[in-house]
Amino acid sequence: MEEILRLRRSVSIDDYIEKVKPIVEAVKREGDKAVIRFTRDFDGVELDSLRVTEDEFEKAYDAVDDGLIDALEVAKENIYRFHYVTSVEREMKVEFEDCVMGKIYTPIEKVGAYIPGGRASYPSTALMIGVPAKIAGVEKLVACTPPNKDGKVNPLTLVALDIAEFDEVYKAGGAQAIAAMAYGTETVEKVYKIVGPGNIYVTAAKLLVAKDVAIDMPAGPSEILVIADETANADFIACDCLAQLEHDPMAVAVVLTTSRKVADEVEKKVKSEGDFSNFAVFVVEDLAEAFEISNEFAPEHLTVAVKNPEELIGKVRNAGSVFLGNFSPVAAGDYASGTNHVLPTAGYAKIYGGLSVESFLKHFTFQMLSEESMRRIGGAIVKIAEAEGLRWHAESVRKRLKKI
Repeated sequence: MEEILRLRRSVSIDDYIEKVKPIVEAVKREGDKAVIRFTRDFDGVELDSLRVTEDEFEKAYDAVDDGLIDALEVAKENIYRFHYVTSVEREMKVEFEDCVMGKIYTPIEKVGAYIPGGRASYPSTALMIGVPAKIAGVEKLVACTPPNKDGKVNPLTLVALDIAEFDEVYKAGGAQAIAAMAYGTETVEKVYKIVGPGNIYVTAAKLLVAKDVAIDMPAGPSEILVIADETANADFIACDCLAQLEHDPMAVAVVLTTSRKVADEVEKKVKSEGDFSNFAVFVVEDLAEAFEISNEFAPEHLTVAVKNPEELIGKVRNAGSVFLGNFSPVAAGDYASGTNHVLPTAGYAKIYGGLSVESFLKHFTFQMLSEESMRRIGGAIVKIAEAEGLRWHAESVRKRLKKI
């Protein structure tokens, strides 16, 4: 197990938090000026303004092939269908004999999304964030995404942001973008929550500002763990591993298989494409051992390529998203099956779930007690309050008991 855990490169997030702290503080003090300066210093881009204009959106549609636009619409439809059907009931009310209690979910009003640019552009992330956010009812949904060397946002990303119904888009990346959304600038309105994946600097900035604004989860370098038996297709597994490894030099791919033949074939195929230090294949004694290791590793993506995989879903405790069978590539979830690709990495699946409609909601509870309720529980409340030394807590109940 230790050998598998070591595949995740030992990186101290604290070191990166210290690196981004001056950037965040400068944006808090100087606003747009600091964001524009850091964009020039880090990205080599000179910006006149941060907000993407209507004209830029129109030109983006002209630049993108109609077939790609249709593909984004297909993806949006599937993402909408899944997230709408699986979203939480907004109002829950329970009526007991003598009281009524419940829970009501309401949308977070202002949300900021980080859409990665850097090594590649990710229009799919715009859909993964925007669609569930709008289902939740977010009133103000804004995005920050890095500009290219010409000071423009990738046209396909802009089209995806428009299709996902973002209200405003800003040309900014890295820690300065996170700071702008967290604290606001002359152009960027302060939000209440920041979501979306990014590199180690973005993750560090999110953790730094989390004392002042909510965040979804630490979502860093991508990873996959595959559990396979002798029925698995080695070509498919190799492709799925390479698909994650191409994201980032720090991405991780692990295969646990009960078949030596599958292990050898997967290893040969992946290594024929390059030398990946964060890739490894292990032969395990049985599937029980594989699931035990997987649950401790808590992968972002878990592929279960075994006979009758749906019968084993109950063995999964910790994973961001699970892909069952030989014909369920991670790429399906990344783009168009309907689930979400904004997922916890680095073992955080032990305590976080992936992005969903619920990520954009918060709830309050309510209760309406009757005289009968007070008769039933009032005495217990008074005793506990007095035991805690809280006189007026007890008195607030005692007064009502006297009225009954």
